[in-house]
Amino acid sequence: MQQAIAILDSGVGGLTVVKEVMRQLPQEKIIYFGDTARTPYGPRPAEEVLIFTRQIVDYLLQFHPKMIVIACNTATAVALEEIRSRLPIPVVGVIHPGARAAIKTSRNLRVGVIGTEGTIKSRAYEYALRQISPQIQVICQACPSFVPLVEQGLFHAEETRKVVADTLSELRKKPIDCLILGCTHYPFLSDIISQVMGPNVTLISSADETAREISTILYHKGKLATTGTVPVHQFFCSGDPVLFRKIAQSWLNEHIKVTPVVWQVPNII
Repeated sequence: MQQAIAILDSGVGGLTVVKEVMRQLPQEKIIYFGDTARTPYGPRPAEEVLIFTRQIVDYLLQFHPKMIVIACNTATAVALEEIRSRLPIPVVGVIHPGARAAIKTSRNLRVGVIGTEGTIKSRAYEYALRQISPQIQVICQACPSFVPLVEQGLFHAEETRKVVADTLSELRKKPIDCLILGCTHYPFLSDIISQVMGPNVTLISSADETAREISTILYHKGKLATTGTVPVHQFFCSGDPVLFRKIAQSWLNEHIKVTPVVWQVPNII
């Protein structure tokens, strides 16, 4: 049986990483878990995000994956090192890949970062960027209203356009030349964000760089799929499977089956 790459997120945002993995590594089987019943993670206390991430990882381990990808910036900031320390398989986050992509792209070393309250509060992107380039200037802003819009599938609604424009009105005045979409939900809104920020600001999604990192790690470990067959991916969500499937099929442009997972009541806070 082919070992899968397990990818988890607070909701549908991690599908941006799934899409890029499917493009770059078409032979790899993916098992995806979106915790849509408890999204968004951004406003939650770090301890709660850590508990939720552990719970999802423990659920995914029953499928014996060869790698875990935490495709949620908030969960990456809070839980990546702890999850890595207790698993024998590689665990990949999305913050360092996004930081590397921004530094490769920026010309004036002034980088903007937008993300959830939890991600921005953690300062994880600032640390990651300055670890690579100490002289870089980083301007961060939390955008808590974006994730709920994506989870409702309102990618092109006029309401969304207004919310994005209002939220980014101050940031667009800053002299940044690239903007990290520091939440995997935000690429769903990239067209609108790009229009608001203007042609001189390049948007950075960590999905592309994360998929490259996955490929590199699996190659060095001799774990790349070599079956030559088209993999059958599996999708799980803790919330409404109908809405999840609608968003996922639209984004991935293929038919999928979604299995709902109901957490025990005491775990849903």
